[in-house]
Amino acid sequence: MLRDRLPTEINLMWRDILHHEAVRCVVGCDNDESVSHSFLHCDVFESLWQLIRSWIGVSGVDPHIIYEHFIQFTHYIGHSRIRQTFLQLIWLLCVWLVWNERNNKLFNNVQIPITQILDKVKFHSFWWLNTNNVTFVYGS
Repeated sequence: MLRDRLPTEINLMWRDILHHEAVRCVVGCDNDESVSHSFLHCDVFESLWQLIRSWIGVSGVDPHIIYEHFIQFTHYIGHSRIRQTFLQLIWLLCVWLVWNERNNKLFNNVQIPITQILDKVKFHSFWWLNTNNVTFVYGS
């Protein structure tokens, strides 16, 4: 994803697999489906990042480039290795869930509310942390 090699509609067009008229975002926001659009700027998924920042108690503005977003997000609450690892987990969960929901809309025509995606991020992150016996103390 960070190298823009996912099979988004626009990448499939560049590989001559799809016609240029078929590269619209699958959730219907009427923009071309690129990696940065799908994960950062899509009208449907864009609000997930705001909800995540609110959940972890930070504020920020989303960069337009996916790699810059990753770097900025993982450094929100300092440079502690544990904090960066936690934020990397959250970021990766978000993009994995967005990609899954995008595919769910594309192949099954099912779309869930963004608040349910947030709940999935919380559940999966706490499940992973608990399974791996990671102690994360926020605010220290």
